[in-house]
Amino acid sequence: MFSFLRPYIFSLDPEVAHDLAIKSLKLNFIPESIFKVEGEEILNTELFGKKIKNPIGLAAGFDKSAEVYNSLYKIGYGFVEVGTVTPKRQLGNPKPRIFRLEKDEAMINRLGFNNDGLEIITKRILDDAPKGILGINIGPNKDTKNKIDDFITCLDKVHSLASYITINISSPNTRGLRDFEEKNSMNDLLESVNNLKKNNQIKKPIFIKLSPDINDSDFSNIMEIILKYKIDGIILSNTTNKNRENLLDPQKNEEGGLSGEPLKDISTQMIKKFYKENKKKITIIGVGGINSGKSAFEKISSGAQAVQLYTGMVYKGPSIVKEIKKDLISILKKEGIKSIKEAVGIKA
Repeated sequence: MFSFLRPYIFSLDPEVAHDLAIKSLKLNFIPESIFKVEGEEILNTELFGKKIKNPIGLAAGFDKSAEVYNSLYKIGYGFVEVGTVTPKRQLGNPKPRIFRLEKDEAMINRLGFNNDGLEIITKRILDDAPKGILGINIGPNKDTKNKIDDFITCLDKVHSLASYITINISSPNTRGLRDFEEKNSMNDLLESVNNLKKNNQIKKPIFIKLSPDINDSDFSNIMEIILKYKIDGIILSNTTNKNRENLLDPQKNEEGGLSGEPLKDISTQMIKKFYKENKKKITIIGVGGINSGKSAFEKISSGAQAVQLYTGMVYKGPSIVKEIKKDLISILKKEGIKSIKEAVGIKA
């Protein structure tokens, strides 16, 4: 069905197409059974001690304002991450701000954390309890005077509603956000996060979402601080505002974060590096260029306990999760692996 509709969908502005996808998912009319595959029990795994039916998640950025997460579980995702959520409602950057790079199976976005804001989103989740693992991705408002205060405000309000919380310090579309990947700034942020966790007895896992553009010189500092503050996990990685030189599409130089196929090998190499360094002390979720079982397995075998996708669904439609599950099952059987959990890090 998607392959038939794709020419029409791709004739639309990307944001119009996205809004149509959200509206369609709100109808919640597709039976879950359509997206099941035979033998998918081999994909059962755990994320921070919680059982999930498979390690394939939807990355933050699609369901920005937590409108359709329960429908997304039905189409096969093992977990869903919503957001990025900011304290105040935010319209984001001027349009146009999403660009499909069809020749590269990639996208560039400069959305700027457009979302309905903390109050509306938390009420929405309270009114529609998640039927699966729900991550909530949080960030600061564009015009805030203190970004750390914004992170703390969001964490304080969403932790009781989330299975885990992701602190997004890596979007290239909010000025100054990536400064938190610098040693002193990250230390200040995570110290505030840990103080809130201690004072409010917050037990939910905390993830940090990192940029693929981290300098090698910053790598050891980031690992040191993440271990110091006992952060539960890292998401590798967000979009890149570099790596354009080999792209074919004429829109390749649009400002914003690049996602999709060109990010695949970059994020996989980051996963291997962090996995070797942290000696399994931190859970890794791998993101970037996942559009098949093969690309998902590459990240899992490199050290990711789970993976997320978004751009892959733009290009291949909602059935992508079903296809990835089929591919993964086939790969595991071919490799003689009895459970997806056994595959984590075997090729790191």
